[in-house]
Amino acid sequence: MSRDFHSIASSKWLGLATFVAVCLAIAAFGGAVTATSVGTWYQTLTKPQFTPPDWLFAPVWTLLYIAIAVAGWRVWMARGRAGTRGAMAAYSAQLALNLAWSFVFFGYHMIGAAFAEILMLLAAIIFNAVLFWRIDRTAAWLLAPYAAWVAFASILNLALWRLN
Repeated sequence: MSRDFHSIASSKWLGLATFVAVCLAIAAFGGAVTATSVGTWYQTLTKPQFTPPDWLFAPVWTLLYIAIAVAGWRVWMARGRAGTRGAMAAYSAQLALNLAWSFVFFGYHMIGAAFAEILMLLAAIIFNAVLFWRIDRTAAWLLAPYAAWVAFASILNLALWRLN
């Protein structure tokens, strides 16, 4: 009995570590793309007055990616892979859209296209949260700060597009 408990517990924590590692890897990859332009091209843009300082983005995104990871893990733990296919497909889609935005905005400098893409990302996050709500409400709430930040980033993206 003790062995089964330890096996389940280690599997649980390994699952959490995997979700965190995947989300932080996506963050690192997106950050690498962002780094190619944040100190150069991005600095030349006319920015709205409500633009946060550059130093704020990394800590905010780190916390958001950890919350995203914990949300995915909670849903996975609640039902396993078979019981969460749709929710986890939505989860994967919003992570892919999240990464894609960095490429469109910072990699290709396509501010208008990035605005369209971030709106798709926001819709995907909300859809993902709705699916998570049906399985684990805490997981859905963990996506709320992410949705709020992306909504703010959408407004910022629109302002940057209009100003540049």
